[in-house]
Amino acid sequence: MGIFGAMTTAITGLQAQSTALEHISNNIANSQTVGFKRTETSFLELVPDSRARNQALGVVQAVSRPTNDVNGDIGASDLATHVAINGDGYFIVGEQIGTTDGNLLFNDEDLYTRRGDFELDRFGNLVNGAGYYLKGLNVDPVTGNVISSLPEVITVTSDFLPAEATTTIDYRANLPQIPFSNAYDPAVAGSELLNPLDFAQDPTTINGTVADRYISADDANTFIDQSLSGGAITTFDAAGQALNVQFRWAKFDNGGTETWNLFYLEDSGATGTDPMWRNAGQEYIFGADGQLNPAVSTLTVNALTIDGTNLGNIVIDHGTQGLTQFADPNGQAQILELSQDGFSAGELTNIVISDAGRVVASYSNGRSIDLAQIELAAFNADGFLEKLDGSAFRATQESGAAVLGGNGTLVGSSLESSNADIADEFTKLIVTQQAYAANTRIISTGDEMIQEVLNMIR
Repeated sequence: MGIFGAMTTAITGLQAQSTALEHISNNIANSQTVGFKRTETSFLELVPDSRARNQALGVVQAVSRPTNDVNGDIGASDLATHVAINGDGYFIVGEQIGTTDGNLLFNDEDLYTRRGDFELDRFGNLVNGAGYYLKGLNVDPVTGNVISSLPEVITVTSDFLPAEATTTIDYRANLPQIPFSNAYDPAVAGSELLNPLDFAQDPTTINGTVADRYISADDANTFIDQSLSGGAITTFDAAGQALNVQFRWAKFDNGGTETWNLFYLEDSGATGTDPMWRNAGQEYIFGADGQLNPAVSTLTVNALTIDGTNLGNIVIDHGTQGLTQFADPNGQAQILELSQDGFSAGELTNIVISDAGRVVASYSNGRSIDLAQIELAAFNADGFLEKLDGSAFRATQESGAAVLGGNGTLVGSSLESSNADIADEFTKLIVTQQAYAANTRIISTGDEMIQEVLNMIR
């Protein structure tokens, strides 16, 4: 039985090497497939029960060994919706099963992949090159907080982002101890101050009420000469109409105490009237250390109106020590921050997957909104995942259930290459070919030996 046993073993060797060749062929064919995981071949010896000094022959069996946990190289991509995983984890994806009323229907089962070449389809879904749809957790666009616990297919709508009215203006600045206004003359004491005698009405005490504190059109040029530019900011009403708010600072002699006041241009003359500046209604008094005394952190301007459009009550937020009066050789107001929280309506212009795993929508108004959070799935036994078409996997009893929160990190605008290396595969190909040829030699040698036995009878 020795010759026949050797030939039987050699035949199993041919079968095993054929399986190895099949794996090598598949690896080489998919060497350029995004996120592909190569299959290695392990050889298993099968032997019957036998005594140690009378060892019976065995056979060989080839089994596949997946490399799902072996990363491929990560390369840059020119598409902002492409994303790669660096380390452990899988994208959670869904599979389309049909359409109804023009909407896609998806299988409830979660599938998993490392293939991150996602792009928007006409329905606003992120789908990869193999046809699997990216899932993620919903995010509150206002707070940026995750508001769901189960991954769902991510859908991006092309709706306009609604306008949001301005409610707060953040304003921080340093005002000079001596303002170099147009009227300032170093040889004339007090020329750096706003002089109420030069105005038809005292700009600080008109009728004694804040609402009436304004600079009339007749005094506009005088006011500009005796004040400093405080910058300008574009604000928005509830409909998204842009309104330009211009500020100016003026310094007074308030009974021996030097006091600053903030003015804004209420009427620019665009409506056919002459320009008119209105006092915001807050006195800013600085101590010898250049800090406000008393402190003024916020100022609310009620019914702030620009060219006839009422913006409502606007909070001007200076923050803690946001306004100072330190010496400035230029004598101008240095604006450190001037921003606001409103915006006009915006049209969707771009979708990006960030390194933080956020699907971010960008709009024509300059706003960016987080729409979804990509969560990675991990498994205790990656090698036992069921392999599917398109470099996807299905969880099995042996792999265990998916655990949200893989340890890998996301790399935006990048793709993970196949982990199959052609050079390595060709090396294995040569070894497999030689092993296959050696097994054929055993069979041919066994055949020759059998022929010799038969010739003995003759």
